[in-house]
Amino acid sequence: MDNCQITKLSNGLTVVSEYIPYVQSFSLGFWIKVGSRNETPVTNGISHFIEHMLFKGTKNRSAKKIADEIESLGGYLNAFTTKEYTCYYGRGLTKNLGNTFVVLADMLQNSLFRESDIKKEAKVIIDELKDIEDSPEELIFDKLESFLFNGNPLAMPIIGTKENIERFRQADFKKYFEEHYASNEIFIVASGNVEHEELLKLTEEHCIKKSGSKVNTPSKVIPVKADEYFVYKEIQQSHFIIASPAVGLTHNDRKKINLISHILGEGSSSKLFQELREKNGIAYQVNTFLNSFEDVSTFGVYFSTDNGNWEKARDLIFREFEKLRNKRISDKDLQRAKEYLKGNYLMSLESLTNRMQRLANSMIYFNRLKPIEESIREIDEITSDDILKVSNKLLEKENFSTVILSSKNLLIHSAA
Repeated sequence: MDNCQITKLSNGLTVVSEYIPYVQSFSLGFWIKVGSRNETPVTNGISHFIEHMLFKGTKNRSAKKIADEIESLGGYLNAFTTKEYTCYYGRGLTKNLGNTFVVLADMLQNSLFRESDIKKEAKVIIDELKDIEDSPEELIFDKLESFLFNGNPLAMPIIGTKENIERFRQADFKKYFEEHYASNEIFIVASGNVEHEELLKLTEEHCIKKSGSKVNTPSKVIPVKADEYFVYKEIQQSHFIIASPAVGLTHNDRKKINLISHILGEGSSSKLFQELREKNGIAYQVNTFLNSFEDVSTFGVYFSTDNGNWEKARDLIFREFEKLRNKRISDKDLQRAKEYLKGNYLMSLESLTNRMQRLANSMIYFNRLKPIEESIREIDEITSDDILKVSNKLLEKENFSTVILSSKNLLIHSAA
């Protein structure tokens, strides 16, 4: 990766760049290794709330000026919070890198957290919470993780609870911000027509005062016993997840599980799509998923169907699981899944923001820049024996919990 460079400053802050000379723009992100996994029940939702508050004004800029300074130059700012990190990022033309950097640096160092803004933004976030609750496709995944990771911070929703959102005050934000936004947990990452030396100079001019040392270490996940859960929701269609914990992002088997996920339920030629929708016509949407964290993932199948069809759909899914557990996948099916996975991965890299995010994730989880060629090679090296071995452990029926989101309780017992 000759076009990529890493510099770790004396205060612990890490600067990463990928130089792409044939484009005229950049994607720049300020990444902080803190998310809802670092929270407690009392602080749940504060990482996401802080993400909102950093756009509400600083000592130097009003909320409107933050937006105007970037949008008036044809760029944009955005942010997102996950369970393990928070990212503030901007896109723009190369000549406007400095403007975008200065605004983001100002937001991360000089935000005011005014009480009046907190009260207004709490209403916005509660509306966002209601949007999630009104979306069965989103809500069921929040519920899944609350069940599978019960007793661990991973069980808590990123957005938090209504009670916490309404209760947070300026002192809460300042305390949490100072404790967790330490320089050794911050990565400044850029991809595009960006010179590393220019990025370093901007960092030293505008971020060097940011200091502090903190290690946001996640607590160990203890898997819960597989079970069945019902969540009541007044909806027409019922939504279902069959899922199990799996290995995390840094485990050697993670790419093999990702490939198994693609074999089973990614794309209209996948086994589950063909079996449930094309052959039996019992599900409009069905897909597998692999939601990964540093040390654990959730692997499973999501589908929606009529109440009368759900048990048949579940049985068909487990039948496909058993096929992978008992028989080596054909060379044709394995190659199809590999090409699908590699194609998605490589096409995603046509986006500068995706490239920037890949760099950041590589640093956060592997403490190095993983070459694209290495990721492709790892996929190519997976064999049918690997798939059979991992499937035998991963796809054992007894490992899977079931979550049903419906207006009718389809299970013998339920969890609130």
